[in-house]
Parts: sequence; C-alpha cells; structure tokens
Amino acid sequence: MDTLSSLADGFVIALTWQNLLLALLGCFLGTIMGALPGLGPSNGVAILIPLAFTLGLGATPSLILLTSVYYGAMYGGRISSILLNIPGDEPAMMTCLDGYPMAQKGRAGEALSLSGIASFVGAFLATWGLILLAPQLVKIALLFGPAEYFALFTLAFATLGGVASTNQAKTAFAAALGLGLAMVGVDTQTGVPRFTYGEVHLYDGIDFLVAIVGLFALSEVFIFLEHRHGSADAEGKKIEIGRLVPSFALLKQCTPTMLRTSVLGFLAGVLPGAGASLGSFISYSMEKKLVDKEGTFGTGDPRGVAAPEAGNNAAAGGALVPMLALGVPGSGTTAVLLAVLLSLNITPGPLLFAQQPDVVWGLIAALFIANFMLLAMNIPMIGLFTRVLMVPPRILMPIVAMVSFVGIYGISGSSFDLLVMIGFGVMGWVLRKLDVPLVPVILGTLLGNAMESNMRRAITIDNGNWLTLIDSPLSIALWSLAVIGFVLPMVFGKILKGRMKMAKEEEGAVSD
Repeated sequence: MDTLSSLADGFVIALTWQNLLLALLGCFLGTIMGALPGLGPSNGVAILIPLAFTLGLGATPSLILLTSVYYGAMYGGRISSILLNIPGDEPAMMTCLDGYPMAQKGRAGEALSLSGIASFVGAFLATWGLILLAPQLVKIALLFGPAEYFALFTLAFATLGGVASTNQAKTAFAAALGLGLAMVGVDTQTGVPRFTYGEVHLYDGIDFLVAIVGLFALSEVFIFLEHRHGSADAEGKKIEIGRLVPSFALLKQCTPTMLRTSVLGFLAGVLPGAGASLGSFISYSMEKKLVDKEGTFGTGDPRGVAAPEAGNNAAAGGALVPMLALGVPGSGTTAVLLAVLLSLNITPGPLLFAQQPDVVWGLIAALFIANFMLLAMNIPMIGLFTRVLMVPPRILMPIVAMVSFVGIYGISGSSFDLLVMIGFGVMGWVLRKLDVPLVPVILGTLLGNAMESNMRRAITIDNGNWLTLIDSPLSIALWSLAVIGFVLPMVFGKILKGRMKMAKEEEGAVSD
C-alpha cells in the first residue's frame, strides 16, 4: 500500500500543466530523434540536456522532459527500420528483420501501428516492474559478477546464428569482425594503442554510431545506386501502404509474444550495462526459437515486429532500475540521465527513494503518462510516417545520405568520422553482396569492449586463473545455454530446411 500511495503522490507532481507539457514535448522530440537514422535515445537525451538547463527547470521537470525523450526515441527508432530498413538506433536493428519485409508486402501501416502497440505494452509493463520488483530484481542483478557478464555476452553471440542467418559460418565471421573492430583504440588496462596505425583519431576507438549509420544507411544508398537508379520513379509508385490499424486477429496472435518478450526485455534491461540492444536481441531470438515453426521470421512475420519492439521498450524501463536503486546505469541512455542527476546534486542509490521520493515517484508517474501520450500520438500519425514510402527513391536516398552526414558531423564535429562512416558504408555494401549478415558486426562492435573488460576483470580478480569463467552455477548455466544455442541451429537447421522444401514441393504438386 505504501508503494501505491507513493505512486499517487507522484501523479500529483506529474499532473501539473508544466510537467504534462514537458512530457508531451519530450515525447514528440524523442519520436523524431528516434526516427532519424543515427541519432537514437542516448544522443537525443544528450542534445536536449542544454535545453533543460537553459529553461531553468528543477530536478523533477528536467527528468520528466529527458525520460520522455528517452521513451519517445525508443518508439521512434522503429519508423525508419520499417520504412527504410535503416534502424534509427541500435535497439531497433532487430525490427528491420521483419518490419521492412512487411512494408515491402504493402503492410507498412500495420507494421508501424503494431510496433507502436508492442512498444506501449513493453514500456507499460516495465514501468510496473520498476515499481513492484525493483528491490528483488536489484538482488538478481547483484549476482552478476564479471565472469557471469562474460558468459552472458558469449550467449548473445552464440545464439546469433538463429537470428541473423541460417549460415553459421558467415554469422561467426561477422561476429568476429565486429569484435575485432571493438578492439581498435587504446587498451584500457595497459594504455597501449591497438590497431590505430598511428592515427590519433582512432585512440578513442570506433564510434558505434558511425559504424551503424555507415553499415546500414550508406550501404543502402550504395545498393540503390547499383541496382535501382533506372527504375527510381516506378519503384516509388508501386509501394502499397495497406491498412493503418492491425486487425483484432493479428493483435490476438501477437499478444502472447508481447507479454513474453516484455518480461525478457525487462530482465535484460535490469542487468547493468546490458541495455535495450540486448533486450531486443534476446526477445527476437527466443521468440523465433519458440513460435517460428514454419520459418516465417525474417520474411515479414508480425510477431517478428512485436517481439523486439516490446523487448527493447521493456529493457528501456528495466534499465532505470539499477540507475535509480544502485546508481549504476543500465544502458548508454541511463548513463546520460545519471550525469543529469549528479549535475542536479541528486545522488542515485538505495537512499534516493527515502530521501527524495518526490523526484523518483514524480518520474515514475510521468513515465506512465508519457506512454499513453506516445500511443495516442503514434497511431494517428502512422499515415504521416508511411508517406515516406511514397517519396521516389531518387529523392529519398540523397536525403538519407544527407541526414547521415549531417547527423554524424553534428554529433562528433569530426570530418575523420565522416571518412570512417564512408568506409563502413563500402564495407556494408560488400558484406551484403556476399550475403554476410550485418547485425552480428554491429553487436560485436557494441558488446566487444564490455566483453573484453569483464573477461580481464574476472581473470585478474582470480590471479590469472581462467577457470574462474566457469566457477559459479550462474555462469555454468549461461555457458550451457550458449553451447546449446550455437549447436542446435547447426543440427536442426538442415532437418528443418529439408522439411520445408518437402512441404513446398508437396504444395506445388497439390496445386498442379
């Protein structure tokens, strides 16, 4: 009852005109920033920090504005994923796998509205999780030491084959390439530059945003230049938007997926450092293994859109648990929010709930309000978003290239980063021609540093003993899942392909 009365007090704080308008502004700006390729929630929040301080906002209004931007960007990331096959941010990568094929089939409206509903379900349940389960989930998060984190990241890579490609060798190569790219920069333990070849700009490593925009956005432009320049106008006219609201039957089919992946995503978000990227990835891969009996995931299955969207939005809510309760950021964006809290002389941690309950509960109430605002805003605006598809590619692709260059230069202010982005664009084009999946490259670049530092920390703590990586029951369980996840697709992949081929041949014989 104490929790509910505290939440009621939070709604009293959040339901003032100023806070409601800030939540609405944050949701709108966040959705736009999420939709623009390369910006994403962490950059969206970082860009708007000066606005919060310029307006002279207090602690609670500042946090309401910035967390609304955070949730809005998580929603918005799916728009360019579905319409253009370019993820607005890293958690939206998995949405490309089924969202874009749905749009190509003339179901862009359904895909966008379904992803909006899945985002709402994931974020809504995660906010309740933040309220009710924070103390218990904090205890679970504390069980994870460096060895367990290393095993968790290994599990993420081991199960990539079931997600990105049926060809395990190409997936393993892509993941290894991503991990190799993550090694570029100054070694955090010894201070020695690695793979920088004397280039000072590479001492900080390769910026993840530069990699993702180059691999996805620019490679898309290069593929267009190679294949579609002749039929640019015709392609734009052929696209069908389809119905804007998903049918009741489709929602009913996707509801169990949304509920399952919301729980998975929330748990991934609670683990400090895992964040929404791991939440969307685990949600998609687990759901694919669980319900994809006909092999429709990756070809425009609505459940393949609902799973990562519910997962990554639930993870966004889950990432706030360790930030508020422990002072440990659960993701890149919560790291930015943590910096905002500290600059406002608020120290997150176990005492925050007791000493400054108005900040915590006002923020949690604002998250509920922002969720309903985003659902109300996103569904009617689907028509506006789907019109992007009607723009001829000869106009759209230069705009995509321009936004990519302006966005990256605006964030980093470095012309060297633009050259690196072009390099990644060429690499993405080559990899796509060789049918090598891009998602493992990105995940390798994203998780590589965390994976390396956790492995080193675990071994250093145990005086160089490598067996420490399989010392605890939790790490043994994660390693077992990793081995099973890697081997199963190889064993059953061929059997499933054979069965699908036979089924198709039988269907062909019946139709004849």
